[in-house]
Amino acid sequence: MGPAPDSSTGGHYHTAMADIQRELRHPNTQRKVFSLTQTTPTDLVRSKLSTTEIQSRAISSLPDELLANIPDDSSSYSLFQGFQASQDDIEYRRAHRRRSSKSKKLLKDGETRGALPSAPSDLKKERDLLSRRMELMGVRKNMCSSEIHDIDNKIANLHNMRKIVLDRLAGLEMEEADLEHERKRSMPVLHEHFAPGSEIKEMPAHSDMVTAIDFDYPFGTMISAALDDTVRVWDLNVGRCVGFLEGHNASVRCLQIEDNIVATGSMDASVKLWDLSRARTTTRDNRVTRREDDEESAQADDASMASHSTTLEDCYVYSLDAHVDEVTALHFKGDTLISGSADKTLRQWDLVKGRCVQTLDVLWAAAQASTLGSETTWRPSGRLPDASADFVGAVQCFDAALACGTADGMVRLWDLRSGQVHRSLVGHTGPITCLQFDDVHLVTGSQDRSIRIWDLRTGSIFDAYAYDKPITSMMFDTKRIVAAAGENVVKVYDKADGHHWDCGAGVGVDDSGPQPATVERVRLKDGFLVEGRKDGIVAAWTC
Repeated sequence: MGPAPDSSTGGHYHTAMADIQRELRHPNTQRKVFSLTQTTPTDLVRSKLSTTEIQSRAISSLPDELLANIPDDSSSYSLFQGFQASQDDIEYRRAHRRRSSKSKKLLKDGETRGALPSAPSDLKKERDLLSRRMELMGVRKNMCSSEIHDIDNKIANLHNMRKIVLDRLAGLEMEEADLEHERKRSMPVLHEHFAPGSEIKEMPAHSDMVTAIDFDYPFGTMISAALDDTVRVWDLNVGRCVGFLEGHNASVRCLQIEDNIVATGSMDASVKLWDLSRARTTTRDNRVTRREDDEESAQADDASMASHSTTLEDCYVYSLDAHVDEVTALHFKGDTLISGSADKTLRQWDLVKGRCVQTLDVLWAAAQASTLGSETTWRPSGRLPDASADFVGAVQCFDAALACGTADGMVRLWDLRSGQVHRSLVGHTGPITCLQFDDVHLVTGSQDRSIRIWDLRTGSIFDAYAYDKPITSMMFDTKRIVAAAGENVVKVYDKADGHHWDCGAGVGVDDSGPQPATVERVRLKDGFLVEGRKDGIVAAWTC
């Protein structure tokens, strides 16, 4: 006969089953069971088990979400072993310290027997202890490997996240660049389809000699100034004057436009800043005063201009007043503006604060160079300069670099951080009237009738050529160098093949007939050429 059943165990079992049956009869429990069977019905619905077996399986089954989170049993170590490996073996360290301290003591006579192993059981315990520690070391090594693997995965995920963020940042920068240069991306390219030297538009801009012109991009906005003491704003797309910039007490000698910001330097010794985006317009007469013998077509054009003319208001920002003589050259880039004056100084302005932050004395710099025995001393040119030659003929700045051309025929390269001249380019024999530089070359024009191309890396002359009359204005782009050289045409030099040719109203005109006026100022951007003449006419050409 088998062993008698335990009555206490049977009673507990029947009590537990009775409780389960009562719970199963409860409506809430039945709803939970049926909802669970709807989520995983494959084994419960299709099976032919009894009701009791189905209820037992429904109670003991687990959702798939919980089963998915169970880690894979790929490790050869148990969870308890991992727990033991994560704990510090304090007792072993203490015993090890005691054992190591005892080993340092010298054995006395009669104690050698106590130092030997007492029994094989002690050796077995030591072996078991070492085996256990070796096992724990293996567990810890496995844990370290797992942590390294997790760290590698996290680093890979961080690299992927970093790449995603960098791609997003690059996209934002591209969108910002597209928005910033929206006008340039959508500007007309009509001039690119004309033959070089074709006239696009001619405008009777002023009643006296044009002293300065500049435009932002082809068929965009142009600013012109003349000896008639007016500064006009033009829409090159339609060839119409849209307003005046009024505020100077004398003629404007130099100007620049960049992103709706206009800087004008005048004979009243001031530099004024204008923001065309803030302008409001009011109607006024904008007709240019002409002689009585003008043609009727010109009068009709003036009448049309008068009906659309406006004067700009509220575009004035502030005035930079520090020079004591007329401003003859200026250039701004970013928040820095450089102005050159007949008072023989250069001034650096902070356009954010609207104040002068540095004054550069050209004569003082030349005197300092003279005391050091340098070739950058002030020297008069070999020929007598024109009385109208400006002391500071041209300036251009970029970051901390400044190039300045003066009446002694020298080009000085300044470091705005130190306020010192770090190089001088000697070669011209007449006053410098214009200059422009890029990453590699600097091009200068002078009253000695020559244009010189300098290599900024070595300070030597890269190329040079001359015309028959003094150079009054010059500018270059990636393909060509254009210059005003005292003639009724614009002198063009192709940098690729070295070809010289003329562009302008004087090309092909019979010498016995009426002659166009002399070209005084030129500007060139992306093959779009604008020239201003001595009679106040401004014309646009393809180049």
